[in-house]
Parts: sequence; structure tokens; C-alpha cells
Amino acid sequence: MKKFCSSIFIVFLSLALFAFCGCGDKEEVPPDNGGEQRQTIIFSDPELEFQLIRALGDTAYGGADVGECLSTAERITAGDVDSWYAEWYATAERIRGAAEGSLAAAHVVSAREAYLRAATYYAMAEFYLHGDPTDPRIRESSSKGRDCFARAAELFETPIEAVSIPYEDTVLPGYFYKVDDSGVPRPTLILQTGFDGTQEELYCQGAVAAVRRRYNCLTFEGPGQGEVIREQGIPFRYDWEAVIVPVVDYALSRPDVDPDKLALMGISLGGYLAPRGAAFEPRLAALIADGGVYQSWYPPFTEIAKNYPPAGGTAEGLIASVREDPDDFDEATREMMRESIQLNWYLGNGMFTFVVDKPSEFILPFSEFTMEGVADRIACPTLVIDSNHDEGMKGEAEKLYNALVCPKDFILFTAEEGAGLHCQMGAMLLAHQRIFDWLDETFSRPSNRGQIYD
Repeated sequence: MKKFCSSIFIVFLSLALFAFCGCGDKEEVPPDNGGEQRQTIIFSDPELEFQLIRALGDTAYGGADVGECLSTAERITAGDVDSWYAEWYATAERIRGAAEGSLAAAHVVSAREAYLRAATYYAMAEFYLHGDPTDPRIRESSSKGRDCFARAAELFETPIEAVSIPYEDTVLPGYFYKVDDSGVPRPTLILQTGFDGTQEELYCQGAVAAVRRRYNCLTFEGPGQGEVIREQGIPFRYDWEAVIVPVVDYALSRPDVDPDKLALMGISLGGYLAPRGAAFEPRLAALIADGGVYQSWYPPFTEIAKNYPPAGGTAEGLIASVREDPDDFDEATREMMRESIQLNWYLGNGMFTFVVDKPSEFILPFSEFTMEGVADRIACPTLVIDSNHDEGMKGEAEKLYNALVCPKDFILFTAEEGAGLHCQMGAMLLAHQRIFDWLDETFSRPSNRGQIYD
């Protein structure tokens, strides 16, 4: 086997994969971008710290509570993903119990709020389990989380409607968030997640923000995502237009959707998936990519290649070397996965969502996820978003923006304003202010004027 330095490999890859995603005492850790020292909240490990911030960010819309998140994190043993699972699961179980107690006593608002938080905590518990797809805790935790969200959805004054979207020979799960029950056709946002998210998370990542601004919102999960991978075993596919077209078909079949004001937004890897779908879907009136992705694999593959000699230091070289000798790559990376939380998560989740058994079998199909030769097909106004500390997707948003020939705008969020992390995690209110202001203005332009909405 061709040997390479495991310690250097872990350092470089940890930095890249921490930003890509998406214990101990509070302490300062070295900067991850050559800037000032970065203060941590709980974890010195940047990957665990990011996931904690991801949960804390949900507090903006009631999907988590600060004290519950911090007390859970403080109980986790440093670097122990089994401890991570156990403590988040314990919190989820406790909050679900509180929800059920409130519901039994007819305290509907309290029950709804607790169910929403429990759903988040079950998702946190399950996050690092994908290295072993047979682990029964995956389906148990994710099923309980989905059930909690479904229970909460039924308790809103305007219930969140569970829907089934026809797709090939099956259906995709979705939720339709209505402004009200009037049936009035309204501007509608189709919102999707990415590499590791679930549609339940989208409640806090855009669905509530849309409804507050008088947009309906349709969320869904496609191949490789959420319930579709966990229960149906359908893997990711690069040609996401095969997913978006039937989702748009479903949206336009509803009388409460304005067909002239239908937007699509993708988050994280969704910043590739949504643009890819939009390139083949002319019925969309607007597109949002947060963060924008031209080649989703390029930054993490480049970091791996720097420390895997057969790759010659480039992402393209990595792909070529994996094709030439996949067994060598698999043996080398399996060693690293045992030593690195980040690498174990990234490759483990890749194998889980692509339904393969070896790292090489994930790397090769993932390399097909590119907007090269496709981006110039997008016709609708498009907003491309970047965050200045999103090192794992560094440069991707700019490359996507430059490849577009449609009407386009660019937003860069920064660490100085508290929004520099991947997909602005921890800064949802600021992110949604700018994103939906752009969408409002796009739909109010003369070429897009139609019905006036209250």
C-alpha cells in the first residue's frame, strides 16, 4: 500500500470537512483561516462545535432551546461520538416526554413547541452514526424525530400539511406550509436540503421565514436524503432535474400556488442540486443557492489530494488515482476514518447516502456532481450566496455565479456580522432577511408583476 502521513492528512481534512458540513471547557483554539483566535462555546473540536452551533441556530424559530443545547453538550465526552449520541438522545427523549405530557393535559402550544425541539435533538443524536449503515440507532432516532415533527405539524393553527410527491415508481415525502386556509394562489418557495440534512430541519432554515412573509413553502426530501435514504434506500443522483421536475409538477398541481411566482432554494449541497434542477426546469421564476456550488466535491477532494501522494495534489488527480487503484485508496482512508471524526463522518455519510460499501465507491459517483456545461442553461433570476468562513466550499459560489448567464445577484455573509459559517448557521434571522428581501424584490419587478398579495 502507498503510505502517507496520517497526522497531516487529518489536520488538513478536518479543517476542510468542518466547513463542508454541515469536549471540554471553553477555550481558545487556533484560527482556521489565518485570522484572529476563535473562541469556542463548548468543544475544541471544530466539527463538533459547528454541529452545536447548527442546533443553537434553530433557537431563532423555536426548534431548540439554548439551555437544553448547552447542558447536553457539556455532558458529552470529548471526541466520543457514542457519547454525543447518548446525550442528545437522552435530551430528545426527555423533551418528547414533556411534549406528550403537555398534549395529554391539552396544553397545545407547549406540546407543539416541545415536539419541535425534540425533533431537532433526535437529529443531532443520529448525526454521527452513518459510518455503520446497519446501526439500528439510525432508523430508531430518525423515526422518532420525524414522528415528533409530524405531531408538531398537526398542532399549528394552520396545520403543516404532510404531502406525497410522485417520483418514478415511488413517492417523495414533503410538507406544504400554507399562509392560511383561504386557498388563494400565492407565491411559493420550494425549499430543499443537501448532503446530510432533513426536511424537518428546513422548518427553521427557511419554511417559517417564508410563511411569515406570506409565501407558501413546499419542502421535500429526494434520493439520498432524510426518510428517502433511511426508509426507501434510494441513493443520491447527480442529475437532480429528474427530482425537481416532478416536484414542480406537484407544486403546480395545487390551486394555492401561483404558477408565475414559484421559486426554488437549495441549502448546502442543495446549492448544487437546486441549480442543477433549475437548469432543466423553465417553470421556475427564481432560484436561490445557499451556498452556491459549482462542483460540490472540489474543495474536500482537493484537501484529500494534498496528502494522498498518488493524487498529485489536485481533485482531478484524486479522482484519477481512485479509478486506477481504488483498493489502495480504500485501505488508506479506512485507517484515517478511525482517527478522524470529520473524515469518518464525511466518507461515512457519503457511503450511507450513495448506498455503497467503500470510500472509493462514493468518491467516483460524487465526482459527477458538477454544473460544468449546465449552469448556462439556467434562465430565471438567480441569487448565489457565500459565507466568508465556509472553507469547505471555498470559491464554489463565485465559480457558479460566474458561470451563470441569467439575471443574477450575489450575497457574501461575513464572520464579522456573525454569519460567516457554512450556510450562515447560527445567523438564520439575518440570512433570511436578505434572502427574502431579494425574493420580494425579484417578484415585484414589472416583468414579474401579477396578483397583489396581502
